[in-house]
Amino acid sequence: MKTEVQRQMNKGRLIVFSAPSGCGKGTMLAEILKDNSFHCSVSTTTRQPRTGEIDGVNYFFISKEEFEKKVSNDEFLEYAEYCENFYGTLKTEVDSYLEKGINVILEIEIQGAMKVRELRPDALFVFIAPPSVNELRRRLNKRGTETQEVIEQRIAAAVEELKYMPKYDYVIVNDALEDAVSDFFAVIRSEQLKTSAQAEFIEEVIKNA
Repeated sequence: MKTEVQRQMNKGRLIVFSAPSGCGKGTMLAEILKDNSFHCSVSTTTRQPRTGEIDGVNYFFISKEEFEKKVSNDEFLEYAEYCENFYGTLKTEVDSYLEKGINVILEIEIQGAMKVRELRPDALFVFIAPPSVNELRRRLNKRGTETQEVIEQRIAAAVEELKYMPKYDYVIVNDALEDAVSDFFAVIRSEQLKTSAQAEFIEEVIKNA
């Protein structure tokens, strides 16, 4: 039987992962999730699916009415409105994985991240930034999935989002994918080795010395 100390040490870490649209967070996550010790929580949204997106894999796509019902039932850890659509993280998508010792990544917008900061201060907050706003605009145009009006809305939103970087624990600039992913794993390893993360283990070792 596992001791309480062992159980806590084996519990997963909640990681909040935010970035302006077009920063390549999806590509980064695809690389990170090749490591089975990480799970990306599937968010729920009222926006329409993009080409190639699958319900229950990329997002849970539901109507605004369904979303509001879940809000009333207190089913979300956090939720927020972004570009006229709602996004939220279901509590069931988080805690069940953490208890299994799997690190859960929340890929969420700034509003939601700040709510999680209040509710789960033990979470790790990582912000993915573009090399520059001009590079971000180039990436969004290259994607070709949205109108110029929507792109400019996203750029304006990104400029505001970048102001929140100081509220995160770490900032990773996604200029080269391989370097950004390597930086992410370096952050995780650094957190695992902190004495604060191993306090119960240290206490147990000293007590039994």
